[in-house]
Amino acid sequence: LAATGERLSVLCIGAHPDDIEIGAGATILGWIERGVRLDVHWVVLSACGARAEEARASATGFLGNSARAVIELATFKDGYFPHQAAEIKLWFEELKKRSSPDVILCHWRLDAHQDHRQVSELTWNTFRDNVVLEYEIPKWDGDLGQPNVYLPASAATIERKARLLEHHFGSQRSKDWFDSAVFMGLARLRGMECRAPDGFAEAFHARKLAVQ
Repeated sequence: LAATGERLSVLCIGAHPDDIEIGAGATILGWIERGVRLDVHWVVLSACGARAEEARASATGFLGNSARAVIELATFKDGYFPHQAAEIKLWFEELKKRSSPDVILCHWRLDAHQDHRQVSELTWNTFRDNVVLEYEIPKWDGDLGQPNVYLPASAATIERKARLLEHHFGSQRSKDWFDSAVFMGLARLRGMECRAPDGFAEAFHARKLAVQ
C-alpha cells in the first residue's frame, strides 16, 4: 500500500476503545516502523468516561511516531448502535467532510457484535471511493471468517501490539477474551495461512478492490 518514505492517509474506525488496536494494531505499527509517512485519522464512536481516557492514551501510544495523527472520540451508547443509526449516519456524513483517506480500516460486515456491523454498514454507505479493509476481532461468539487480505507482521511488532493493549486497557483485563495469547495466537494462525516471513500477520476482508 505504501513504500518507505511514501505518504499513506488512513482512516481508522472503531466502535469501541481497543477495537482498532485489536483488529489492525500491528498493521499500523508495522507501517510506521517501515518508514511510511502515516497520516492517521483515528475514530472511536463509543468512548465515555474512563474508557475515553483509555482510548486516547492507547491511540497516542500506537501513533506516537506517525507523521500526523488526529484522534476523535464520540459518545454513542455502547451496545445500541442499531437503535442510534440515524444519529450515527449523520455523524458519518460529517466525518466524510473531514477525511479523504487512501485506506479505511473498519469492522467486518459479518461481525457478530451489532455495533461492529452497524459501523461497517455506515462506512460502506458513506465512503464509496476508498479502499476499505475490514478487520477481525476474536470473541466468544466464534464469528471469525475467511479473510482474503493478509498483512504480515514481525514477531516483535505482534508482541508490541499485545503489550500496548494490556498496558492501556486495564478495564478489559478481567475479560477472558482479552488476553495476549489470544491476540498472538490469531496472528500466528493468519501468518501460517499466508506464509508470512516471521510467521505472523493480521488479516482483513476486502469486498471490492480496483487494481490499476
